[in-house]
Amino acid sequence: MSTTQKQEIAVLGSGSWATALVKILSENEQAAIHWWVRNPETAEHIRTYRHNPGYLSDVEIRPERVVQVSSSIREVLAPARWVVVAIPAAFVKEALSSTTADDWSSKKVVSGVKGVIPEDYLLVTQWISRQFELAEENMAVIAGPCHAEEIALERQSYLTIASLNFAISEAFARLMNCRYVKATPFDDLYGVEYCAIMKNIIAIGCGIAHGLGFGDNFQAVLVANALREMKALIDAVYPLHRELTHTAYLGDLLVTAYSQFSRNRTFGNMIGRGYSVKSAQMEMKMVAEGYYAAKGIYQISRKHGVVCPIMNGVYRILYEEVPAKKVFEKIRAELQ
Repeated sequence: MSTTQKQEIAVLGSGSWATALVKILSENEQAAIHWWVRNPETAEHIRTYRHNPGYLSDVEIRPERVVQVSSSIREVLAPARWVVVAIPAAFVKEALSSTTADDWSSKKVVSGVKGVIPEDYLLVTQWISRQFELAEENMAVIAGPCHAEEIALERQSYLTIASLNFAISEAFARLMNCRYVKATPFDDLYGVEYCAIMKNIIAIGCGIAHGLGFGDNFQAVLVANALREMKALIDAVYPLHRELTHTAYLGDLLVTAYSQFSRNRTFGNMIGRGYSVKSAQMEMKMVAEGYYAAKGIYQISRKHGVVCPIMNGVYRILYEEVPAKKVFEKIRAELQ
């Protein structure tokens, strides 16, 4: 790769994870970042004051690397070779509705989304590939374990870049590597993406358990059982030899299940303490992807005939309004 050739990268989304990704990519002197921010006032604020007023506001936006901040998604897509999607899964279809296959032609797409497209029950990479006529080999995903808040603090973090095309994984990993981030290329696109989705549901379950008063001993067993549950489902949906002890699977699950920065765990904790779904969402003011993912994974597990007691239990609490205590008493009795 030429040291003078600029890599034109579109980043779609303006939440904490999108802001963290902009920060990471801004460390690379080859990056020319075009940032789509839905709200025109927020976009203007970022251009003027060089920080995102709503998320990770301490992160300074570097104008020599972030060459465009716009509320026009087609304007941002036009010059890009790479497109990084960091929009909550529940809003992807609406956000991209004004774009066409021509806007996405010949681009390499990297999803930082950890969710299922509602009603379609498709992974984000699958939906974008089909919607905009992109080859699956030009898709990739970003997985943790990594929290946006620790990126803002420049704490040592690790990312996995997974694609069916290993050359894509390697190329984007090079763009993401910096002083405080080590990005590793990987080839299990769908396994990594499914696990990144499921770990958010498990994290909600861990939060619910904590809110109900269960301790660390119970949560350790809950997570161990959840890992087996995740493996059973992913092996049914996309069979491939994989070791779930890899950082992209187990590491991402652990940080999301236990970290103080985990919005899914925080959301679950509020549910366990008696909040309604709506009141918890309103108080958090951020999207807990696991809430939307729980419905999608429930439908997918039923389709493939895989029994997922923990993830299905979370679904029943969130969508069928079954009391959390009742669901977790049943889960407690079945854990091994």
